[in-house]
Amino acid sequence: MENSSNYVKRSQRDYSMSLKLQIVSDIEKGFISITQARKQYGIQSRSTVVQWLIKFGNFDWENQSPIKMAKTPEQKIMELEAQVKLLEKQKAFLEKQAFVADKKVILFDMMIDLAEKEYHIDIRKNSVPEQSTNSEKKNEKQ
Repeated sequence: MENSSNYVKRSQRDYSMSLKLQIVSDIEKGFISITQARKQYGIQSRSTVVQWLIKFGNFDWENQSPIKMAKTPEQKIMELEAQVKLLEKQKAFLEKQAFVADKKVILFDMMIDLAEKEYHIDIRKNSVPEQSTNSEKKNEKQ
């Protein structure tokens, strides 16, 4: 039985070093994907290209891990300084809002005073409200 396909099994030794480096460079620059490189250059396995990326690429494959690395004291200081700056901005914003709110209170007080003088009416309550008579009757029954 004859094999009609023209498939030739190749090994990594069949590819020149310059070709490997060119493929790795193109993949890292984003010009082609691993799959496109395989098809374009007739590479049989994805893992072959991945091995080239590990050996010759710029990405640090050994130190990639989902676990976060411990931060250096300098990194912690920089993060804390950034957090302090953010909190200072927030403080300044809130102080400005408080200042504006105080001015509004003064303005509304002046408006109420003016309205009371102009229209001769009491807008503010000057005395503590007395209890209603219903609650006094309930207290007497007990």
